[in-house]
Amino acid sequence: MPAALQDLKVLDLTRLLPGAFCTQLLADYGADVLKIEQPGAGDYNRQFAPINKAESGSFLLLNRNKRSLTLNLKTPEGKAIFLRLAEEADVIVEGFRPGVMKRLGLDYEILERANPRLVYCAISGYGQDGPAAQASGHDLNYMAMTGALQLFGTPATGPLVPGLSIADVGGGSLMAAFGILAALQARATSGHGQFVDISMVDGLVSWLCYHAADYLFSGMEPRGGERPFIGGAPCYNVYRCRDGRHISLGIIEDHFWHRFCDLIERPDLKTRQWPDGDDAREQYALLSEKFAEATCDSWARRLAAADIPAAPVNSMAEAFDEPQLRHRQMLLHIDHPVEGRIPQLGFPIKFSASPGAMRSPPPQLGEHNAEILGALGYDEAALAGLKAREVI
Repeated sequence: MPAALQDLKVLDLTRLLPGAFCTQLLADYGADVLKIEQPGAGDYNRQFAPINKAESGSFLLLNRNKRSLTLNLKTPEGKAIFLRLAEEADVIVEGFRPGVMKRLGLDYEILERANPRLVYCAISGYGQDGPAAQASGHDLNYMAMTGALQLFGTPATGPLVPGLSIADVGGGSLMAAFGILAALQARATSGHGQFVDISMVDGLVSWLCYHAADYLFSGMEPRGGERPFIGGAPCYNVYRCRDGRHISLGIIEDHFWHRFCDLIERPDLKTRQWPDGDDAREQYALLSEKFAEATCDSWARRLAAADIPAAPVNSMAEAFDEPQLRHRQMLLHIDHPVEGRIPQLGFPIKFSASPGAMRSPPPQLGEHNAEILGALGYDEAALAGLKAREVI
């Protein structure tokens, strides 16, 4: 059975996380992703600590199954090469500020004329238009603008920096991957590609569907530590155990709550699952004392035996040793010519007939220059000339 996205040709102009995660998803399921990188430096992510041998660990986790071509798009020859590649591509993904590709003479209007079937996806912080379109920003700023950041932390701590790049991946990478696939499906009917405008802010706003209901339907601000599912409910919270480890309690349904109250021998709490204000703080303190009586593993076993939603707060070492993650093959390994045998995160989507596969390790900078340009007709002398003129 062929890979789900085989024969799909993608030109990846992105740097850092949002675009790289999006295009790795496409590559894992069969797309031919060609990473276009700046000569000399390449993707900024190549330099981020920790460095394995020569490459960044995060780069190595975000760029398998891709090829790398160095190309200076500011040179006439570099633009000409890119245009030739774009004529045969299905998808282009870029993550520049709005207007950068237009200044290079390689914006969607130009590329569409060369390839009307092209799906062009632009990932940016605030979108291609609007008063903030040209503003600089990163994940934390997008979280702050959308009201999402106030969901993290408590009234005592104030907003906390989330440990995951939620706007980058949830608002950017995943929305871009969906947008690209939806545009390709539309092309199958219309025969024509289109421009896909991905704003990480827009994507993140769409993630607020649950907590935004507090404000939109009741006028209440959903701040961290105050509302039920963001630290305000004792039944849906995290507790420190006797050994210093923490356990998460994730009870929503009343039958789980009743079972839990019986387990801790507090049947009087059965009618008080969702307390507010001082009552919630009092109940949280009571449960904190209860969880402090035993170790995390002891609580995990007792809660699991009673079929109560709970899980230890794992370290990374503990997480990757979890039997469930091992069973689902969420930690894999691949051989790299320079970096040696390196770990890789597993495929998040399981297909019965066309699963993801690791076909090649993350590319070295410009590793595929000769292969790609040779296919365009450049011989060794021509390649040497391009390198001398800093085109590649």
